[in-house]
Amino acid sequence: MSSISLISFTPWEAASVRKIADRYEELLPEGAWPNWVLGNHDKPRFASRVGKAQARVGMMLLLTLRGTPTMYYGEEIGMHDVDIPDESIFDPWGKNVPGLGLGRDPERSPMQWDSSPNAGFCPPNVKPWLPIANDYQAINVAVERDNPHAMLSLTHALIKRRRTIAALSSGDYRSFETPDGVFAFLRQQDEQRVLVALNFTNQPKRWTLPKEVAQAKTLLSTHLDREGDEVGETLELRSDEGVILSV
Repeated sequence: MSSISLISFTPWEAASVRKIADRYEELLPEGAWPNWVLGNHDKPRFASRVGKAQARVGMMLLLTLRGTPTMYYGEEIGMHDVDIPDESIFDPWGKNVPGLGLGRDPERSPMQWDSSPNAGFCPPNVKPWLPIANDYQAINVAVERDNPHAMLSLTHALIKRRRTIAALSSGDYRSFETPDGVFAFLRQQDEQRVLVALNFTNQPKRWTLPKEVAQAKTLLSTHLDREGDEVGETLELRSDEGVILSV
C-alpha cells in the first residue's frame, strides 16, 4: 500500500488536488493500493486550514477517492486548532523555538466527546493535558450525533455509502475536465458507476455534464439535503458543496 497526504503541501484548490490524485494513480504499479490523509498531529487541523465549509468537502474527498482513508481524530466532528497559552505549551518545538509558530499543541487538544466540563475527556476535577476549545459545547460527539446536518452525520453518511457501494469501496478512478474550482471523478466497479463532484470555492458552479455521466441521481450532498434529486445534463453545485451521484 502506497500513501500520500493532502496535509499542507498542496494548495487546497480543485486543479492542484486533481493533479495530485491523477499523478498518484498514474505512478502506482499494478495491484498497488493508495492511502489518503488530510491531517495528522504534526500539522494544523484541516478545518483550521480550509474553514468549516470546505472541511465537509474534504471529508467527502477523503472517503470517496480510491484507496484507504486515514482520518485524524476529531476531523469527523470538525475540530479545529486551539490557542495554547505560553504557560500551557508542552511540545518541545514550541518550547525550544518560541514565537515561530512551530509548536504542534494546537492540533493535539483533547477529543471533544460531550458538553460536560473538559468536553468529557477527563473528570471535571482533573486538568486536561492541553486546553479545550472554547466552542467544545457546540462541537462534540454527543451534540453532533443528534444533529442530522452536523459534520458527524455527514461522516457517518459517507462511511455508509462507502461500505455499501462497491464502486466507492473498490472501483476504478478517473477524473474529468470541469469548470475552474470543481474537481470531479468517476468511481466504477463493473457496471456500477458513481460520480463525485466537489466545489472547492465559495461560489456556485454549473457544469454541463459529459453525456456518459448525465442523467444521474443524487446519493449524497455535503449539505445533507439533496438525496434523491434527479440531475439531467447540467449539475448545479452550491458554494462549498460536494455531491455523490449515481450514474
